[in-house]
Amino acid sequence: MRIISGLYKGRRILAPKKLPVRPTTDMAKEALFNILNNQYYFDDISVLDLFAGTGNISYEFASRGTNDITAVDAHFGCIKFINETAEAFEMHIDTIKSDVFKFLEKNKQQHTIIFADPPYDFDLEAFSKIPQLVFNNELLHNEGVLIVEHSKHTDLSQIEHYSYSKSYGGNMFSFFEHSEE
Repeated sequence: MRIISGLYKGRRILAPKKLPVRPTTDMAKEALFNILNNQYYFDDISVLDLFAGTGNISYEFASRGTNDITAVDAHFGCIKFINETAEAFEMHIDTIKSDVFKFLEKNKQQHTIIFADPPYDFDLEAFSKIPQLVFNNELLHNEGVLIVEHSKHTDLSQIEHYSYSKSYGGNMFSFFEHSEE
């Protein structure tokens, strides 16, 4: 994987093969950040990276100037790798080793962008639980967005707060936002 833009543009990051991860492809990541770049100033936002895995998304935000990043993953090896990489690049990324659902139930901090990249084999109920916890616990700023990465074979359009989806190859990003009242 490589960092697409910002201070560390072009830098390659090699994750250990033993990590149970599926990093977001460079093509999909570039397309996602093109969307976000038109909506946010990266140095002004707070990011929560759920099911962070290798930290791929967190590094991209950090490279673009975001200083308020929290990465959450249940796997010790993933958290260790993110900490080592962030230290090597002098990026400010806070890591939390936790089950994501338990973290969302207890966390009270609001974020501008919440990115979730759960396992693609989650069932619809597990996918639905992510926006449910985020919105019920008011973890997203009013102008913020929850982005859930999933397979193009999974349809999240019936979940409350769904706004739209974008597809890139086999990857899909579904966007969830506060309803306009």
